[in-house]
Amino acid sequence: MAAQRDYYEILGVSRNADAAEIKKAYRKLAVKFHPDKNPGDPTAEDKFKELGQAYEALSDPDKRAAYDRYGHEAFSGGMGGGRGGFHDPADIFSQVFGGGFEEFFGGASSRKKSGKQRGSDLRYDLEITLEEAARGVEKELEIERNIPCGKCNTTGSKGSGGVKTCSTCGGRGVIDRQAGIFIQQSTCPECRGAGETISDPCGDCRGQGRVERATRIKLRIPAGVDTGVRLRSTGNGDAGVRGGVSGDLYAFIHVADHDVFEREGNTLFCEIPLPFSTAALGGELKVPTLDGQSSIKIPAGTQGGTTFRVRDKGMPALSGGIKGDLNVTVQVEVPTKLNKDQQEKLREFSESIGDQNSPVHQGFLEKAKRFFDL
Repeated sequence: MAAQRDYYEILGVSRNADAAEIKKAYRKLAVKFHPDKNPGDPTAEDKFKELGQAYEALSDPDKRAAYDRYGHEAFSGGMGGGRGGFHDPADIFSQVFGGGFEEFFGGASSRKKSGKQRGSDLRYDLEITLEEAARGVEKELEIERNIPCGKCNTTGSKGSGGVKTCSTCGGRGVIDRQAGIFIQQSTCPECRGAGETISDPCGDCRGQGRVERATRIKLRIPAGVDTGVRLRSTGNGDAGVRGGVSGDLYAFIHVADHDVFEREGNTLFCEIPLPFSTAALGGELKVPTLDGQSSIKIPAGTQGGTTFRVRDKGMPALSGGIKGDLNVTVQVEVPTKLNKDQQEKLREFSESIGDQNSPVHQGFLEKAKRFFDL
């Protein structure tokens, strides 16, 4: 399988190009490679499709951010779906130019529009735990969506002869009106753009070929996802009109705040209390990780605020491979309730070490001399 070309390269724009530059580049190239202008040239059709995908990915802020971060992986099976979720390049062209291709060449296209229309894409906001984000998880989502009508087998008609080509637009879904040297188009009022009419609509779907139902969909969440990642489940959006291609379901991930850990990229952070005696004498301290407990060695004389790194106990990379680290910051725990005997022993201890064995205190005094005339 040939490597996919960079979307910025396809449009001939820099990675810093703004929306206006991207649209301008697309308009120029889309007219050049439109199939209607290049009959019999299969390479033109491929380039036209490629342009449509590049423009769709870079003109949408969310899709562009995902592409800049993950490249083509953002729209591949590894990110929850295949490339089938891109819209029809002809639809992209119509959206950009505000009408059909014929407006630019002074004549109406003879192509008929099928009554089959692609279903809408759907959005689902999914919250998962940090543990689920670290290990990956399969979720079952319940959503309301349009599914193919079983009664009419998506035709929208009760009988086999009920679907006919629209007599008003000739099946094109649009009607033309001459305006000087241009031809203006508008949606056909008879078939409402479908190109077909139904004389005996199905009682269940009312001619749409689809019905709304609550459905359950399983979605695999890969390990390493973070808030803002969007996963695509191809074909699990709304069913298309009268047998049209189904749209896609986009799940936007939200990783819930954790009681112990904070996350920055693939690195985890946490603060844990350190007993005063362990800080002074040194020892071993058990720390929590997403995989269970781990131990770190505490050197004698450890000060509060010291951070220890625990390798490979952070989050996995979304693309797989090396895990991040866990940074553990210790806060020395000072006893709050001492009996008389303990207080006396602590005073004796303090007197025995004096100020010379307090490096942090000594360092502060050196810096503060000019303020306190010490």
